[in-house]
Amino acid sequence: MPATTYAVSGMSCGHCKATLTKAIGELDGVSGVEVDLDTGQVTVATVTEPDDVLIAEAVDEAGYELTGRA
Repeated sequence: MPATTYAVSGMSCGHCKATLTKAIGELDGVSGVEVDLDTGQVTVATVTEPDDVLIAEAVDEAGYELTGRA
């Protein structure tokens, strides 16, 4: 299963981590989410090729900004 790492700005605490894990994890095809606050990166494991637009929208709706693939 492919994993894609994204750069996300605005994350700073455990609440941020939980919010993003939930928001991205609810998307169809997502099988895992790993948030690294220290590097500002979110790794998303998916069943198929990830939909960057959907992931960016989920991040945006959660109050953060996906700045691209890391």
